[in-house]
Amino acid sequence: MDTLVVLLIILFVLMVLIGRKKGFISFVTLFINFAIVMVTVFIMMDDAVSPIFVTLIACVCISRITLFFINGDNKKTRVAFYATLMTTALLLVIIQVVVDWTGVGGFSTEEVEELAIYNFHFGVDFTQVVSAVILMSTIGAMTDEAISIASPMYEFYLHRPTLTLKELVELGMGVGKDLLVTSANTLFFAFFGGYLALFVRFYDMDYSLSEVINAKVFAGEVVTIILSGTGIILIIPMTAYLTAFVLTRKEKDTEKSD
Repeated sequence: MDTLVVLLIILFVLMVLIGRKKGFISFVTLFINFAIVMVTVFIMMDDAVSPIFVTLIACVCISRITLFFINGDNKKTRVAFYATLMTTALLLVIIQVVVDWTGVGGFSTEEVEELAIYNFHFGVDFTQVVSAVILMSTIGAMTDEAISIASPMYEFYLHRPTLTLKELVELGMGVGKDLLVTSANTLFFAFFGGYLALFVRFYDMDYSLSEVINAKVFAGEVVTIILSGTGIILIIPMTAYLTAFVLTRKEKDTEKSD
């Protein structure tokens, strides 16, 4: 416990020293989002509550706090927020279809062996839990990409108000393509880094390559990475088109009023 406190203090000091006010706000936001995640987990334990519904509310809260608390209430923040919500809704539909189709919900054989002494009859739909986990693990990356695309598009239009909707979309897509590679790599290594111990266990159990590929826990991880990648891909055109539409529409409304 003392080690955790020291690490938190080091993190706080570094964020404040480097980010100043923004760093302090980011640190507070991090703890608020952590609290939201923990509350979400406890609520999901109630079998009368839909894990998907609870996760959607949590994602809305996390994206709103992350965007507005750090970046303030302005046009680009609102556009990024709406783009995140629309992409989240679209991604949820895709996640539900893919998870039902692949059947990756529930415990794998390796996990069942470890948890055999526990009671598995606790009334929770693990298909929905898997969908909720994928959605929750992607919301941060989507929010980050949305504001990273909306901000430069807003600045472009601020300095060149003659830009058309098509030109703005092309600029936004260009920014999104640059972000895509780093975001995809971040998600990939974050997921697989957490499962390195699993690969060591596969090796100790003399799993062949085909057994590893067909293992439910491995398949679930691959599905999670693919669906998370789908989310960070979809957020790019969604943010680019929505930002361009909002910026150019205001200009047209101004011209009509004149």
